[in-house]
Amino acid sequence: MELTRLRGFRDLVGADARAMSLVEERARALVERYSMKEIRIPVLERTQLYLRSTGETSDIVEKQMYTFTDRDEGETVVALRPEGTPGVVRAYIEAGFDRTEPQQRLFYSGAMFRRERPQKGRYRQFYQFGVEVFGRPDAACDAEILIMIDELCRDLKVPFTMEINSIGDQKCRPAFRDALVQWGRTHWDELCDDCHNRIDRNPLRLLDCKIDAKLAASAPNSLDYLCDECRAHFDTVKELASAGGVEYVVNPRMVRGLDYYTRTAFEVMAGGLGAQSTVVAGGRYDGLVETMGGAAVAGIGFAIGVDRMALALQAAGVAPTAAPDAAIIAMGPAATRHAIAVARNLREANLNVEMLSPERKMKTLLARASKIGARFAVIIGDDELARGVVQVRDLKQSTQREVAVAEAARAIADARGE
Repeated sequence: MELTRLRGFRDLVGADARAMSLVEERARALVERYSMKEIRIPVLERTQLYLRSTGETSDIVEKQMYTFTDRDEGETVVALRPEGTPGVVRAYIEAGFDRTEPQQRLFYSGAMFRRERPQKGRYRQFYQFGVEVFGRPDAACDAEILIMIDELCRDLKVPFTMEINSIGDQKCRPAFRDALVQWGRTHWDELCDDCHNRIDRNPLRLLDCKIDAKLAASAPNSLDYLCDECRAHFDTVKELASAGGVEYVVNPRMVRGLDYYTRTAFEVMAGGLGAQSTVVAGGRYDGLVETMGGAAVAGIGFAIGVDRMALALQAAGVAPTAAPDAAIIAMGPAATRHAIAVARNLREANLNVEMLSPERKMKTLLARASKIGARFAVIIGDDELARGVVQVRDLKQSTQREVAVAEAARAIADARGE
């Protein structure tokens, strides 16, 4: 059997992996400025967790979960996590935070798994960076979340559009739900088979359908059915988000595909990604903790699709390169011993350095330095060793100069900043 990767799974190397890491690093730095604490959750959970939270009518539960029976757990059916929120809520309740310290600000990151049809921007193993805030039902918290997302996208220099909406709560959503059922039955012959199944089980998901997207433009508007409390909440979210410098578009037919969302919902679309353009999505889920057996604690959160955000970076031409600043070329055993120390000094000066094989000829090593994208070659031979200098060759400008060993890092850093 030929050993190759499974369909829908990827190996990430070099620039692709670095773009992913950059998204995660920037997101982590941002959320820590917002006083978030990290939580690490298992990659394997009871399947029942997702049935109760995500919803039996969601595509995730109906079609996409990787499940199997764990014989060590009494024939328990378990699943690779398809999303992060249910696991975080489970951990929150299990730790007793819902009753002892309900206000928690948490973030997580890691791999998720869904059995989807693979395409660019949609993989069976993908990565998310998520934020969950508990114990804050106020609109100011929603606005802060939107400001945080806006700040991250601007920091990454990704062109984006933010859409927001309110889908109401348990008081006003039934009327909206009934209107969608009536609309769906009126347009029955125009709906796909999946939507036929959704009409009675979860009619809000009629608006999620990609096949019937054009038809959905004629569907009822969620904002027309909001109660006074939900309307006031949404008006305040918009006001505070605008005060925080967020540019957004209200899309009254945008809903999230999971059962637990309530009131504020939002998505961020990045340019250059085609159909798979959503890079951040989330919303409020005030009833989820209670549904999962906890206290009646409000919640709101979002997840960044790290894979798609990395693709957006590359599409925008702002993805980082993995190329070294300098390649070290040592000629001879004595120069090699000295080059080891020079390379360490350069790295301690925060330079990206690769030391090349000392067993090749100069011409070959210079070609290698150019191939790996190094800006400079630092050349050390017996003569340089005796005089306490190195040759710094600028491979971009095709120039070379001699500098003292102690000045090599500064010379490279200064030239790199040009």
